[in-house]
Amino acid sequence: MKRLPTAVAALALVATALTVPSGPAAAQAAAPPPDSDFQKVTLNDFPGEPIALAVLPDKRVLHTARKGEVRINDPKSGRNILAATIPVYQHDEEGVQGVAIDADFARNKWVYIYYSPPLNTPADDPATPSVNEGNAPETGTAADFAPFKGVMRLSRFKLNGNTLSLGSEQKIIEVGTDRGICCHVGGKIDFDGQGNLYLSTGDDTNPFASDGYVPIDERANRNPAFDAQRTAANTNDLRGKLLRIKVRANGSYTIPRGNLFKPGTAYTRPEIYAMGLRNPFRFAVDKNTGVVYVGDYSPDANSPNPARGPAGQGRWMAVDKPANYGWPYCVSPDLPYIDYDFATQTSGAPFNCAAPVNESPNNTGKRRLPPVEKAEVIYSYGMTPAFPELGTGGIGPMGGPAYDFDARNSSATKWPRYYDGKPLFYEWTRDYVKGFTLGPANQVTSIESVLPSFVFDNPMDLEFGPDGSLYVLEYGDGFFSENPDAQLARIDFVRGNRTPIPRVSATPTSGAAPLTVTFSSAGTTDPDGDSLRYAWDFNGDGVVDSRAPNAVYTFTQNGNYRPTLKVTDPTGRWASAEVILPVGTLAPVVTLVSPSEGQPFEFGDTVNFQVSVVDDQPVDCTKVTVTYILGHAQHGHPLSTAAGCTGSITTFIDGGHAGADDLTAVFVAEYTDSGTPPQSGSDQVVLTPSAG
Repeated sequence: MKRLPTAVAALALVATALTVPSGPAAAQAAAPPPDSDFQKVTLNDFPGEPIALAVLPDKRVLHTARKGEVRINDPKSGRNILAATIPVYQHDEEGVQGVAIDADFARNKWVYIYYSPPLNTPADDPATPSVNEGNAPETGTAADFAPFKGVMRLSRFKLNGNTLSLGSEQKIIEVGTDRGICCHVGGKIDFDGQGNLYLSTGDDTNPFASDGYVPIDERANRNPAFDAQRTAANTNDLRGKLLRIKVRANGSYTIPRGNLFKPGTAYTRPEIYAMGLRNPFRFAVDKNTGVVYVGDYSPDANSPNPARGPAGQGRWMAVDKPANYGWPYCVSPDLPYIDYDFATQTSGAPFNCAAPVNESPNNTGKRRLPPVEKAEVIYSYGMTPAFPELGTGGIGPMGGPAYDFDARNSSATKWPRYYDGKPLFYEWTRDYVKGFTLGPANQVTSIESVLPSFVFDNPMDLEFGPDGSLYVLEYGDGFFSENPDAQLARIDFVRGNRTPIPRVSATPTSGAAPLTVTFSSAGTTDPDGDSLRYAWDFNGDGVVDSRAPNAVYTFTQNGNYRPTLKVTDPTGRWASAEVILPVGTLAPVVTLVSPSEGQPFEFGDTVNFQVSVVDDQPVDCTKVTVTYILGHAQHGHPLSTAAGCTGSITTFIDGGHAGADDLTAVFVAEYTDSGTPPQSGSDQVVLTPSAG
């Protein structure tokens, strides 16, 4: 496996945090099993830009990529199959987000997807290189902002075999968004033990003109996307929330008893279970207790400011009742932000966390809000005394699942009883997984490292499968693409034999049909020294083409193939490996001629770009895209996408990050040709602002 122990990547999920009283203590009754008792098995080394996963009852694994792909890892063949490509709007962070299976999936085959439908949202016109029509205006009138009103959509689709039937779509709920401007539109989907569906939603608010503190800009001519009061603090808006609904057979839904607002309450949405959240990108419902473990990202300020409020805070909460968690007014009941007038640039009084009031002109909900609930864990960039086990670094809190040990489960890979009931907390920027032990009232009494010697390279999603193994989706190090270290993997607790480790190579690696390719399994090993059975599927039809360790195959038709080798030991343990094999036209060579790596610039500069594409097909410059990403520490925010071989992008003047010393401007050029089959190429440069 191509795993590196470094951590850092992209994705527009802003992060940070602070402290909380009461420190972890209480020694465990027993020591955890050593890391050597576990094994990490790679399931897909080419998952696209990975976002979310869901494990099916038969141990197939659905996993999504942001640009629309839904894939299935199939244990029968070892193949990774493209189940569907969902058309999506992709400006900023939009695309395919969450995936989950129905609580009664074995009977009804429903798969839930949270995604951004294309609609008729404006896009950049390559014919006007000096203007990017796909960026929403930052100032203007309601009429100027109206074309960028969009939605994130929760739908469900039937899974027929290994095909997700897009024609079976039932549209369940839509969450309004302000498109063409960053950030926080993603969502996670999960179910409780009663079959209620939970959906998390970000605050859909641009944080980059708020000096790293709360974005509450109320100016009349300002794009409402700069005011989080219109969403997370709005009782009549679904953004910045944890929603809870019960889906009916026809795709409509009812409201379960016990949400934050009773159905029919004026100026409220009854779907809301918890509010006051900034970017609750990952959560998990404990099916046994009904408690929802939520990680919530924070703003970016590195230090507190008495005129603006506390430094950024990352939070983890055990949501066991409807509540308001305070954003953008308070981090906790005793940690308010300061009211700030963006027109006059003057500070007011701290917000009242016991009785917050939403006076924003962008608010369509109740004026008086529920009191602010305290999160169980709050942590900072630096060492947090109450939770020193969390360490230091960036802040990307992810709420993971609690393991449910089942003594009746005969799986040879299920995790041990030691982890029973422990919620997993994983940190996207710090590349680790921790286990929380909970005491009375779901307070965290101890924190321990989980498999500290294992690599978790920007973990994006975790889920325990029906076999009791932990399935992990990793984003890897890079910006809004399929990164070299991205992967889908399974972590087994080893009982007896270990799983073999396959290796595969192909010669040549591309060419036009008819193309004869020699395949080799050299380097394949078995940790126990067992003899192995080999099964090659060269053309992806699900039929074994060869059972020899090495084989030769001729591709008679052009296509993008993923030849797969599955190896199996005498106990039935298996693993597979793939190669990406384009047969047909050559992939285009994409080069960012300008800007160049390390080119001096200052934020606010308009940077001209020129892209060179060399291909064996006619080059269509209208299909070239260039994305500007603000790189910040271990993550990135895509802020603008332009089209064409030439053009210009204005680097965002970012008050929220202006004092940071780890900012970069990342430019990514991409092109897909019209060959048979179509091939893609990309290039990336990183610019560091000039000193001073």
